[in-house]
Amino acid sequence: MTLCVGDSASQPLIAKVCGRAIVDSIRICLYNHEVEHLLGALRAIAEPTRLRSLHVLSQCELTVGELCRVLGQSQPRVSRHLKVLTEAGLLDRQSQGTSVFYRPARDGVGRQLLDAVLDLVIEGEQPTPAMRRDLDRLASVRADRDAAAAAYFESIAADWDAVRALHISDEAVEAALLTQIGNDHVGTLLDIGTGTGRVLELLADRIDFGIGVDLSTQMLNVARSRLDDFAHCTVRRGDVYNLDVEAGSVDVAVLHHVLHFLEDPAAAVAEAAHTLAPTGRLLVVDFAPHGHEQMRREFGHRWLGFESADIRTWCEGAGLELAAPVILAPASSATRNSLTTVLWSARPRRSRRSPESGSHRQALVTDRPVSDQPVSDHPSLEPAS
Repeated sequence: MTLCVGDSASQPLIAKVCGRAIVDSIRICLYNHEVEHLLGALRAIAEPTRLRSLHVLSQCELTVGELCRVLGQSQPRVSRHLKVLTEAGLLDRQSQGTSVFYRPARDGVGRQLLDAVLDLVIEGEQPTPAMRRDLDRLASVRADRDAAAAAYFESIAADWDAVRALHISDEAVEAALLTQIGNDHVGTLLDIGTGTGRVLELLADRIDFGIGVDLSTQMLNVARSRLDDFAHCTVRRGDVYNLDVEAGSVDVAVLHHVLHFLEDPAAAVAEAAHTLAPTGRLLVVDFAPHGHEQMRREFGHRWLGFESADIRTWCEGAGLELAAPVILAPASSATRNSLTTVLWSARPRRSRRSPESGSHRQALVTDRPVSDQPVSDHPSLEPAS
């Protein structure tokens, strides 16, 4: 089977659609009686701009406007192509506030076919000139995003704790973190995106050694000042995607209100998981999905919260088992601008753990919402003295 498209440079690439991976996908579809779905997906791919779009979106999620910049085409035209690809099951569409992001489908026939075709694009052929231009423009889009986030961090470094206080009370979240740690011995704590160093300060008396990593020099200056009295805690400049921490050396890694700033949260979770000891755990604190677009405009948030299903997918992909979330919901009397915070806890799969790991206390797991009341009103979240 050969798919012919108008772009002569793309035809040799598309003509290889009868490769082994594609044949296997077709067999699966025939077995599952999904022939019409398969044919629709094949027709959707068999167009140069749509193939380029899939290639670009396999690198990172983009809005329509960002994809227009990358492809150098008008928004109406790009929107039509995205509609076709989404209806064919090749892309997922996710609304966040007033923005809509597109990414490769998570599963299904479309995902199987997309993976097979992208393997041919990436491994079977050199990128076409158009695809090379796309990747160059994509790098520019991503650089603009990074610059905006960096500028934000630099501008609010001294007031970072005040910004966090605009949401659910820090005391309730910190009490939940302390409960998760419990009486477990923590050798090494890694605070990823440490900001002002508050997490290190909070847990300093429960750990042997603490490492804080952040990209912002100003943030690190604030953290160093905060941690002057804790010689066993250190902070340094580092990248969440390349932590430069020894694999298997960390007992607890924390991502506290970090993922919503990142271009690729899944990659950050995977990098954090790589540092964990077999009996270690990853703690993620972030917002549940919300529609407060001002968080993107005013505070540089890349994502407006996360579904637990996405966190679970990223953890499983990194070899972790996710426990039930701890939900820190605002009180019913809170203002309508309040946000719900969620604490996720994950451990390496049992195959990665040592035989002695069963003796460790299991992390607190609950899906019962906890209202944003004083900590003393929540015995289960009361920090140890």
